[in-house]
Order: sequence, then structure tokens, then C-alpha cells
Amino acid sequence: MNTRKAAIATIVFSVITAFSPEFWPACFGSAVGQTQTAGQPAVARRIGAIKGITGNAITLTPDSGPDIAVTVQPNARLLRIAPGEKDLKNATPVQLSDLQVGDRVRVRGQASADGASIAALEVIVIPRSDLEARHEQERQDWQKRGLGGLVSAVDPAAGTVTISVTSLGGKKEIVVHTSQNTVFRRYAPDSVKFDDAKPSTLQEIRPGDQLRARGDRSADGSELTAEEIVTGAFRNVAGLVNSVDASAGTISVQDLLSKKPVQVKITSESQLHKLPPEMAQRIAMRLKASMPPGTPGASASSNSESSPKAGDGAQSGAQPSGVNSSGGGMGAGGARQRGAPDFQQMLSLMPPVTIADLHKGDAVLMVTTEGTASSGGTAITLLSGVEPILQAAPTGSQAMMLAPWSLGGAPGGDASQ
Repeated sequence: MNTRKAAIATIVFSVITAFSPEFWPACFGSAVGQTQTAGQPAVARRIGAIKGITGNAITLTPDSGPDIAVTVQPNARLLRIAPGEKDLKNATPVQLSDLQVGDRVRVRGQASADGASIAALEVIVIPRSDLEARHEQERQDWQKRGLGGLVSAVDPAAGTVTISVTSLGGKKEIVVHTSQNTVFRRYAPDSVKFDDAKPSTLQEIRPGDQLRARGDRSADGSELTAEEIVTGAFRNVAGLVNSVDASAGTISVQDLLSKKPVQVKITSESQLHKLPPEMAQRIAMRLKASMPPGTPGASASSNSESSPKAGDGAQSGAQPSGVNSSGGGMGAGGARQRGAPDFQQMLSLMPPVTIADLHKGDAVLMVTTEGTASSGGTAITLLSGVEPILQAAPTGSQAMMLAPWSLGGAPGGDASQ
């Protein structure tokens, strides 16, 4: 059973939502801070996005809690900083008229007794346009220098994490090196948004976690020196839909591995796609051909060394140089030019669906959040149209041969490993 659990855990990785790093300087401290000296009124700090602005009145949506009314005082200091700046030495003065809806700001000033308003003496802004440009740079960098996989080992003393990347082209172990400068984040138990990820440490990473890392790789692709790591413990589900409640935004799926129903929430952040029939059939054929002899569902030809054919990506041996074990160059129609299919890139090209398109008896593959004691998991990624794949892997465990889906940090897939 442990082997089967490990196998099903590599069905799919996802995340789901846009990768949005924390851009505020370290000197800003926490998003909410209160300082007070004897006989002095409380000084409050809030970080958030500008929801509305009229004259010197700003409606601020903080990172947590209700909106706050901010009145910018005539003698207030207004500064602009670039995303990623560590302090204010490069900040430049701006005018109140330069601020726009969507800008990220930190305001500091005297709070009202009920905390619903602030008379701001300082406003520090990161313009929305700068954030969007930085996000695009980050997205491209994750595509070029990111990778994802299932954590197989953690060595805190050596500062390393070993991840396993599995696809139809075979299995590859990659050692991720960390340092004191590596940024660690971890997904919240019931959130599909990276914005909700919390600062983390190497010590919090456990075997079985799903991990994405960004950094510089060795020439042979077997090692990576990480600048940033995001991890999470997610549930991987392969099964048939029992019921759909579109009004409540929930579905029930009979998990093939646990043999138990799994209740899952579908939100606006959940990514739902349908696999085209011809692609599902092609993957199922590769899956059958790559199964070890004697495995339920394995094709008769899998006992022959000559099958699958060379170059079809199903053999379990080494891949040609430059082929990504979890993705790489794409040919026409989403098919790889060589090696195993890149499911991360394929996913973005698949037709989107809604919860209303799902019906009882549909076969699905899902990655969900862990959920909490009081709530079920939330779907991060759901792929329907996978009936041929689950027929080829009736226990669900052999669907491990699918390439992992990323946690969402690199739309379009990882770079070649």
C-alpha cells in the first residue's frame, strides 16, 4: 500500500494560481504594526492595495481584515520604491496624484480608536505597473530556471532536498541545494493561492511533499542551487465522479486508491481542463506499454524489449540529452518533438471546463489542498476526459507515469532538465 500511495502521489502536481512573491523591503516589517510611547497616540502601519482614491482619501484593502479609510495628511511623506528593494535608500518622492488604483502601498500614521481609519503621515508605494512587470519577469524566470517534483529525501545537515521527477520517459532524481539566502514558502492547508503561502524553513519540508524550486542547475541537470522554494502537502485523486453540486461548488469523487468518496470544493481559482479523446488514448497506450511485465493493465507487447518503439518516450531508460523528464519542446498539436509529453505545457492548451460540465461517472485526475478538520479539500487542478487512462491503470496507481504538474510557479512548464 505504501508503494501504491507513493505512486498515486505522483499523478499530478499543480498550483494553481499566479506566482506572486513578496516584494516589500525587509525594513517594512509586518503588515500590521503598532508602536506607542508613553503619552503618545498609537502609530499604525498597514500594507495593502489601493481600492479607491479621491483627493487625499484612499480606500485601502489590506492583506488581511476589512478595508481601511486612509486620509493622507498635508505634511505626509510619499515615496516610490521598486519591487524587490531591501530598504528605502533608492526610494524617490512622488505626488499624491501619482497614486492609482491597484498600487501596493504601506501607510503609516495615527489610527482611529476602532482601527477603521488612519491619518497617514507616510505612504510608500510600489506601482501596479511595476508589480506586473516584475511578475512577468518572475514568470519567465520560473519557466527558464524552475523545476518541480515529489520530495523523496531531506537532509537538513547538508541543506539539501532530493526530489523525484517521473514521466513516461523515466524517473529522475534531482538534488536541490539550499543556503541561508534561499527563500522558503509553504502553501496554506486549504488555499490554492500562492498569496496565502507562508514563510517556511527547510525543516518543514517532508518526504512526500510537492516542491518547486527556482535557481541555477548543474550542467547535467542532476542538481540545482535554489534561490526560492515553495512546498506543500497536497492530495492526489484519481477516480470517478459520484455527484456534482454546481450551486454549492462541490463534487464527490470515488477515489480509486482509497476506495472512499472524496468531497472537493471547486472555486474560481481551481483550474479545470478536459483532455481531448485522441490525446487520452495516446497517453493510455504509452502508459500500458511502459508498465512492467505482469502489471494489471500492461499490454502484452510490454514484455518485449522492442516495444515500445524507440523514440516514443515510453521506455523507462535514460532520455536523450536535453529532453526534459517533465517536459520540453512541443510539436504541433501539443505532442512533444521527442521524449515524454510535457503535461505542464499541454495543460495550458487543453480546453477549459466548468463544474457544470462535470457529470456522474466522469473520470477525473485531481490535485487538491489538504483541507482542514472542518472542511474538505479544494481543487487546485482537475483534468477530465481521462477515462482511457484510468482504464489502462484500473487501480489508479499506475497513473504515476503521468508527468507531474507544477505548483503553478511556471505557467507553460519547466525548462529542460
